[in-house]
Amino acid sequence: MASRAQPVSAGPGWVAAAAIFAVVAACLSAVAFRAVGETGSPPGPADWSALRFTVWQATLSAVFSVALAIPVARALARREFPGRRALIVLLGAPFILPVIVAVLALLTVFGRGGWVSAGLGLLGLPPLSIYGLHGVVLAHVFFNLPLATRLLLQGWQEIPPERFRLAAQLGAGPRDVHRLLERPMLRDTVPGALALVFAVCLTSFAVALTLGGGPRATTVELAIYQAVRFEFDLSKAAFLSVLQLGLGVAAVALALTFAAPTGFGGGLGRAPERWDRAGGLAKALDFLAIGLAALFLLVPLTAILTAGVTGLAYLEAPVWVAAGTSVAVALASTVLFLALAIPITLAAASSQPWTETAGLPGLVASPLVIGTGLFLILYPFIDPGRAALAVTVLANALAALPFGLRVLVPAARAEIARSGRLALSLDMAGRTYLARVLLPQLRGPLGFAAGIAAALSMGDLGVIALFADPDRATLPLAILRLMGAYRMEQAAGAALLLTVLSLALFWLLDRGGRGRAAI
Repeated sequence: MASRAQPVSAGPGWVAAAAIFAVVAACLSAVAFRAVGETGSPPGPADWSALRFTVWQATLSAVFSVALAIPVARALARREFPGRRALIVLLGAPFILPVIVAVLALLTVFGRGGWVSAGLGLLGLPPLSIYGLHGVVLAHVFFNLPLATRLLLQGWQEIPPERFRLAAQLGAGPRDVHRLLERPMLRDTVPGALALVFAVCLTSFAVALTLGGGPRATTVELAIYQAVRFEFDLSKAAFLSVLQLGLGVAAVALALTFAAPTGFGGGLGRAPERWDRAGGLAKALDFLAIGLAALFLLVPLTAILTAGVTGLAYLEAPVWVAAGTSVAVALASTVLFLALAIPITLAAASSQPWTETAGLPGLVASPLVIGTGLFLILYPFIDPGRAALAVTVLANALAALPFGLRVLVPAARAEIARSGRLALSLDMAGRTYLARVLLPQLRGPLGFAAGIAAALSMGDLGVIALFADPDRATLPLAILRLMGAYRMEQAAGAALLLTVLSLALFWLLDRGGRGRAAI
């Protein structure tokens, strides 16, 4: 494709990708220079303990998430029931749910004053405590069980239905089907799911900040935050950022290594039919797995929504101001995301496929590492707190870029392959082709990608926690402060407000794109 003329120019995409790499390189250079060029507190046992805890909790979270997802995905692949599609759609909700809301929801159910502890108290048993390693892993499983289920379900759906039909004709029972079809698929799919969940859990700052149990349950990102905010040891923060960057590179390399399963070949596109799902015990086990997973996801969300309705009446003016700030930051992040993503998408889909790698810095370097680099760059010149919102906008846009490009580039590549030659034969190229053909066809993916960017930005609690002063706060930071002051009723109300705003922005942008996708 790169060897022939294209109806769109790759120049702006090249510039956007180069600008991203330049900004990230500047941040990483500042971090590396501070880490090796100045003396500060040398790395101590606590820092290496944070590194070990980060890897250990990510490993446990990945193993539990994928192990629990296997029976759920298998049950969804084998069963048809009312609400199945709605449940599958619901499995994507935790991805756009603000992390601080999910943490508060888990505390409402599993915390010392939560529903489970109240039930244990009636039985004369001590309350639960979810702070520490088990709390961090529980929160990560809550977030990543749906993600792992969707990945594994896709693996089941890629097995051609004709394979199951042939197995039934040959008299293969459920164990034979599992051995001949499902187990090979799992060998291909599970490593990629484990690597992806592991990578996600390495950069889960908000979970460790709220559920970490002291020095023995501190991640590298949380140690960076503590070094900047409480110790003001920038050399130590820089050294820890280098460690976090190394973990990010290793995790992304691992995820990319196992990203593509080998597959089972093509089929005729028939509706899948499973002959191995007969039997009362198999049916009971499938619906038990589905029911437990649904309860695990829905009960905490129901709890926080129920508590939030009452707490809305007690919200004070600073919370509403923080909500307005969050919406402004999310919209600004989305505009910047689109300004970067659209030209990079056009370049990657036409003649410069390398530009798609501009999304990798958002995976390799976490927002907190980028924020630390920007802090080090700005500190000699201005108060970094004054630039808190601008830095948050930039970090959020970069963090959303890998997800957005994954949605946009395949769609743009397919459209250019479909209509590019015809457009060139009609002397339609450049802005004309872009405005009349390509962008109208990409409005659906653009709306979805913009919705993801806005929702992720609304729920971000990373850079703003590193930079913010008492006069500048987003809604997630306001919720964290309410939780720290043990004003849990108001925190629940603010969490409900944040959830509604995040989902509303996602819905408006996604629907806005789909509503005009047929132009």
